[in-house]
Amino acid sequence: MRDVEMRIHRAEVMSAEDLTPSLRRIVLGGEGLADFESTGVGDEYVRVFLPDRGESEPRLPFPVGRGWEYPDGVAPAELRTYTVRRFHEQRGEVTLDFVLHGGGVAATWAQEAKRGDVVGLNSPTGLYDAADDLAWQLLVTDLTGMPAALRILQQTPEHVCSRVVFEVPGPEHRWEKELPAGVDVTWMHGGNGVAPSRIEQAVRTAPRPDGPGYVWVVGESRVLRAVRRYVRHELGLPASAYKVVAYWTERAEEWNARFAALDDNTKSELFEMWNAEDRDPEEIEDDYLERLAALGL
Repeated sequence: MRDVEMRIHRAEVMSAEDLTPSLRRIVLGGEGLADFESTGVGDEYVRVFLPDRGESEPRLPFPVGRGWEYPDGVAPAELRTYTVRRFHEQRGEVTLDFVLHGGGVAATWAQEAKRGDVVGLNSPTGLYDAADDLAWQLLVTDLTGMPAALRILQQTPEHVCSRVVFEVPGPEHRWEKELPAGVDVTWMHGGNGVAPSRIEQAVRTAPRPDGPGYVWVVGESRVLRAVRRYVRHELGLPASAYKVVAYWTERAEEWNARFAALDDNTKSELFEMWNAEDRDPEEIEDDYLERLAALGL
């Protein structure tokens, strides 16, 4: 895995199409993406800077170190995080697949997006980090992680035994056209905010072949707490053998309001946990999630 220099890009919509009732593909291009640099990692993600409702251009910050800042007096643009489904270097195009759901700022923009519309993108960051001698991998995700899972599978060497479990609301939400041959695929219906999720059960019951393996699980934040406890503490997998990433939080506005209502000392304690440079990040996450649970979050 390699880092890339932080840049902020102005990106224009080149095309938009619906893949399923819940998945809309937006291809972004234009001169502003001429120097876009991919990490090459299958689940790399970008921040999408969105224009205000009724506006044609988003307010874009300028890069500072590994982050960005806005000029004094300029309100930050709404932003959301999306994985890169495809990067076409020769064309200078970035493809993003948006999960459509009612009321979301990014989903609303994607539903209405047309050629020439503009968003901003920052430089990507990748998380998937399987070993070079990988023999098998297990990918389990709901709709939000489907684009990243498909890209990971397409970039995986043919000799690797790949098993993927997709949890979608129903059969009409399946997207099978881009699945590589030879992948063991299971479709589950549920989760995704419309029914209880079975992602934890899928991880617990999935076979784990011999040899070096990697477990990659994506979904709703509270669902994944149990998944992470299982792979880290019950299976005892080292951090190099798994990646469990929350892509969304159910009833996020309610959760954010409850977090904002915490007293300043508690919020400071939670933020400061991540500044302990002498501690294993996985141990920090253990403590952080335990503290959130104790707070009812």
